[in-house]
Amino acid sequence: MTADNLFAPGFKPLPYWWDAAEPLSLSAPELPQKTDVVVVGSGYTGLSCAIELARQGIGVVVLDKDRIGFNASSRNGGMVSGNVKVASLVKAGPYSDELKERLVKETMGVVDFTENLIREHNIDCDYRRGGRVNLAYSTKHYDYQCKAVDWIAEITGGKAYMVPRERIREEIGSDHYCGGMVVEHAGGLHPAKYVRGLAQAALKAGATLIDETLVTGMKQVNGEWVVTTNRGTIRATNVMVGTNGYTGKATPWLQRRMVPVASFILVTEELPDELTRELVPNNRMLADSRRVLNYFRLTPDCKRVLWGGRVGTADMDARESGRRLHQMMTTAWPQLKDARITHSWNGNVAFTFDFVPHIGEHRGMHYAMGCQGSGVPMQSWLGYQIARQISGKTNQRSAFAELTFPTVPTYTGNPWFLPIVLAWYKLRDRIDRMSF
Repeated sequence: MTADNLFAPGFKPLPYWWDAAEPLSLSAPELPQKTDVVVVGSGYTGLSCAIELARQGIGVVVLDKDRIGFNASSRNGGMVSGNVKVASLVKAGPYSDELKERLVKETMGVVDFTENLIREHNIDCDYRRGGRVNLAYSTKHYDYQCKAVDWIAEITGGKAYMVPRERIREEIGSDHYCGGMVVEHAGGLHPAKYVRGLAQAALKAGATLIDETLVTGMKQVNGEWVVTTNRGTIRATNVMVGTNGYTGKATPWLQRRMVPVASFILVTEELPDELTRELVPNNRMLADSRRVLNYFRLTPDCKRVLWGGRVGTADMDARESGRRLHQMMTTAWPQLKDARITHSWNGNVAFTFDFVPHIGEHRGMHYAMGCQGSGVPMQSWLGYQIARQISGKTNQRSAFAELTFPTVPTYTGNPWFLPIVLAWYKLRDRIDRMSF
């Protein structure tokens, strides 16, 4: 297929998810003079926090510089997993055995929490717990998965098992991988429908959502917060920041601790039913084991392929990222060489320097940050947890609130080093692949 006809007629440089659930525009309601809590960011974190605060009768105003749920929460791949990677890092981390146990247990609970949230608020977001396949990019990666599979089954409380290379077509219509691990404690949803459902639940609970309002600064004056925006100021007893990969200059302490990384996604045109059944026989979520990973799935209607990956470190033209992703996709699935692209877009995920999420309080400012690219369930959980912390209703603090939130000297929020890191990771992936 030539570059000229790679894109379908009517191609959109926008998230596919927006076709069914475009981010809410509330015509920027008037900014109130005062509230109990100002929440900055209207993604999963901020909205989950707002729901819990409002249901306790606490006044809460959610501010966002864009439309409600405009950024990562309506741009991601819609994968709901138990953050096994975070749990693995915690297991190897410099924590006490007691704290490791708490962190792992909490991490594994985020899927159940998200499912309960969906049920409680009757959110129609095409959720399905169908499991996930972690595909081994090399025999080295497969051997590592074999050593971890029993532990993963134990911590998830569900089935986890290996699929060797000779049987991998039971899970994916490709010979590109060396086998993989099936983890049943995972699912998928429509992320834009989910964030819209959270917004509607927050409104119903009594929260005020205000879009198109940029927070430019915040400071404490006489025991209360004064939050400055491009539309005026609002005073509050507490503030909570949940901006994750879009953390900016208004919160420099947080900006120095977040590493925003661009992630890119394409969606194909509708495909024949027999082809989608061949590509993903069990309709699971899929991701490979590379350091520069790819993640992919069928759309909820099982008619299209969604393929995501890191083909750059910063924003780029949607057609260019689409071309790069298409090349990667057809390396794994040659069957899609003639499949055209209908949508291509990107958004930021956020990493921390210790690769684990964090919630807490800094000089009176509450925060919930660092989803590590697995934000659908984790950020929903952290938003709820920080609300409980603000209200004083929690019986036990989140284990993630026990962690020191690190940064590195001279870092101010500009991840200039990412191209170097990306190149190094690609080299290590190529070396590992030699053992295929």
